[in-house]
Amino acid sequence: MPSWLDGGPFWALFAFFFVVVLVRTQATYWIARIVTEWSLDRTRPVRPWAARVHTWLASDAAGRGAAAIDRWGLVAVPASFLATGTKTVVNGAAGMLRMPFGRYLAAMLLGCAIHATIYATVGWAAWTAALAAATGSPWGLVAVVVLLALVAALVVRSVRRHATSDRPDQRGTAR
Repeated sequence: MPSWLDGGPFWALFAFFFVVVLVRTQATYWIARIVTEWSLDRTRPVRPWAARVHTWLASDAAGRGAAAIDRWGLVAVPASFLATGTKTVVNGAAGMLRMPFGRYLAAMLLGCAIHATIYATVGWAAWTAALAAATGSPWGLVAVVVLLALVAALVVRSVRRHATSDRPDQRGTAR
């Protein structure tokens, strides 16, 4: 935290960090979204490999991928504010995949509030200390890996359950 902000009132710090991250994430989202729109709508690549990629990006398959991100990836937006180095990647991907702005905005504002709260309080120091302690010992590292594996297993189970419920049964009707 900059030294001139050290010791300021919570709401002033919260507002400062909220505005900084809001501007940054909005810029990232819109730059990625606009560049993607221009790339797909206003260019016709000449090189064969670039033309294939361009065609794929504009295809129904890419649209289905974006729909999956729209459905499951929304949680990634506020979660990206909890880990160092992920905000730019996730918010840029949301713009690149043209995540609907209303849903993105709601998730991004929640993430901005999380970010501002962490930075405006001692929470940031506690968060980094806890993460360092957890990954600094073998048992802490095991706990982090087990937790990540559990989360991944729950996500996979949920996706599979949803996929089987959307699949038509033997008579051709949805379950």
